[in-house]
Amino acid sequence: MDLLNTLVDKGLRRELPTREEALAVLATSDDELLDVVAAAGKVRRQWFGRRVKLNYLVNLKSGLCPEDCSYCSQRLGSKAEILKYTWLKPDEASQAAAAGVAGGAKRVCLVASGRGPTDRDVERVGKTIEAIKEQNEGVEVCACLGLLSDGQAERLKDAGADAYNHNLNTSEATYGQITKTHTYADRVDTVQKAHAAGLSACSGLIAGMGESDEDLVDVVYSLRELDSDSVPVNFLIPFEGTPLAKEWNLTPQRCLRILAMVRFVCPDVEVRIAGGREVHLRSMQPLALNIANSIFLGDYLTSEGQAGQADLDMIADAGFEVEGAGTTTLPAHRADALAAARTAAAQGPCGSSSAAEAGCGSACGGCSGHGPEAVPAQASAPEPAAAPQPAQAPAGEVRSDLVAVRRRGAGTDLAPNA
Repeated sequence: MDLLNTLVDKGLRRELPTREEALAVLATSDDELLDVVAAAGKVRRQWFGRRVKLNYLVNLKSGLCPEDCSYCSQRLGSKAEILKYTWLKPDEASQAAAAGVAGGAKRVCLVASGRGPTDRDVERVGKTIEAIKEQNEGVEVCACLGLLSDGQAERLKDAGADAYNHNLNTSEATYGQITKTHTYADRVDTVQKAHAAGLSACSGLIAGMGESDEDLVDVVYSLRELDSDSVPVNFLIPFEGTPLAKEWNLTPQRCLRILAMVRFVCPDVEVRIAGGREVHLRSMQPLALNIANSIFLGDYLTSEGQAGQADLDMIADAGFEVEGAGTTTLPAHRADALAAARTAAAQGPCGSSSAAEAGCGSACGGCSGHGPEAVPAQASAPEPAAAPQPAQAPAGEVRSDLVAVRRRGAGTDLAPNA
């Protein structure tokens, strides 16, 4: 296909495809799917070889969020029967993180529900970051706390944070249909604050919320413009008790096309298969590793993923290798640019990386209601449930049987699925 040859050439040169080319990827037929995956795989291998980065989510504070994000099981008014608990103590969070690190995770993602952190919250998370880094040498820490106020990103960086996650989720044109309590511009502002502080920006999307192909292309182009270092691609888990409970409109083939489009538009960034891969990619998960170079290990924030050992077996069986702690994830040109940004941020306008007093933050944290947890590694883990292999659900049908709510890991007495 001339289209795929063109996209490969552009990807190897880090050249932006046209919108028409990106849309054409999403419009390819099932007969062309393996060709699309192979083409995206060439770009992936150019910048990341056959390495797979493992990330591990720790839910610091679960549920009871005042925001109304329609996709989220932790939203205001959610009737989803998820775990609800207040802040984990730093030592509890560090124990949780240790389970993921023991499973091979290179990055720990600390997530808290809520509109955004207060100064006290930032201080609390800072102590948690310090505890995790003291006990796990070489681990990266990404914070995901919602909308940030002035100075909060700098304070997180001073505490040792390496990255900040805040997803754009969908296009600017349709954002107001998903959330009313904050705006798309609020989210962009937080990503820009993270960048300005010298943190690696992690920002992605949620597919499967009823958006159009144009919406998907719009949000991915926005992510490229924001220069995100990592782009998590979430596939909506339609939790019963949320407004999007009936949005079962993804197929494995559709998910692969979306991942390929993201890879072509963002060829040299960490593309992460995030929440919902087990539910929507199902048996095609190994194929998706040819496009994406990063996954979450084990469970998600409020839903179960496949067992951590199953993730490791899948990576090995597909001919990939887990990225080691001593390996730099990003290609040299991006890693150098990030290092330069951190140096500039450290110098700051006043010669200091610490900024002024910050007020309350704003917006729910952006891991789309999914993410892995951990708990004391000493506890014996329960037998993992078999991965669901369902037929495609008719649009508009609630399929609560496919959404396994998380009952273990951080904030519980059961060992994590790591």
